Amino acid sequence: MTQQIGAFEAKTHFSQILEKAEHGADFIITRRGKPVAKIIPFQKEPEMTFKEAVEKLQEMRKYYRGEPGSFNIREAIEEGRP
Repeated sequence: MTQQIGAFEAKTHFSQILEKAEHGADFIITRRGKPVAKIIPFQKEPEMTFKEAVEKLQEMRKYYRGEPGSFNIREAIEEGRP
């Protein structure tokens, strides 16, 4: 359950809020009753295997390269020259 807490109280009890966030609590920080920030527990992203990383790089390469021959390095170099 997300708890709302005022900015002054959050500043005063910041270490306690962090400790509770470590254990799964969410907080919305408000200023004059309006939400301005949210503190949520950090979730580490799962690490990729070597194979997954290579596959991801190959996907990115297709995206940035486009079709074979669609990108000319010489044109890119010359593009910014007067």
